[in-house]
Amino acid sequence: MGGKDCRLLVKLARAAIESAMTKKDFNLDPYKQFSEHHGVFVTLTKDGELRGCIGYITCEQPVYKGVVHAARAAAFDDPRFPRLEPEELGAIRIEVSVLTEPEEVKVKKSEEYLKKIKVGRDGLIIKQGYRTGLLLPQVPTEYGWNIETYLEHLCLKAGLPKDAWKKKETRIDAFQAKVKCED
Repeated sequence: MGGKDCRLLVKLARAAIESAMTKKDFNLDPYKQFSEHHGVFVTLTKDGELRGCIGYITCEQPVYKGVVHAARAAAFDDPRFPRLEPEELGAIRIEVSVLTEPEEVKVKKSEEYLKKIKVGRDGLIIKQGYRTGLLLPQVPTEYGWNIETYLEHLCLKAGLPKDAWKKKETRIDAFQAKVKCED
């Protein structure tokens, strides 16, 4: 997926949010070329601060439909934020991430994660019991985290102690993402 394709997906995300606000349909035909099935996340920021982020690790529907649903959910259903208001629409910046299939990072000892995971390349999913958490690959770069800090924040996101990544019963999966932000 090239840069032009990613820009089109960002345009789709904005159109999906606008159409939900105005209650008017929009033409999906230009976006139906994105028929592969990949996980997608849509992140909204306002004045450099997170304003909503929702997505799907894997998607049972084509990417274009996943972007529509994730964009609307990020704008209106992220439980951390109030619904996006029409007057905010011009101030938000939209980022779309299209994910690769997550794969387990196999290690014999937890210290091996420090060598196998690369900040800026790998998004991570942590699973321990019924707890799970996900951070997109761009997050540690945006905050200037090293790999250990990244793993600690991943644990906290899942509601786990920050050293849970060192436990034998913890599983960590990695994925990559094509990311495009509005200019």
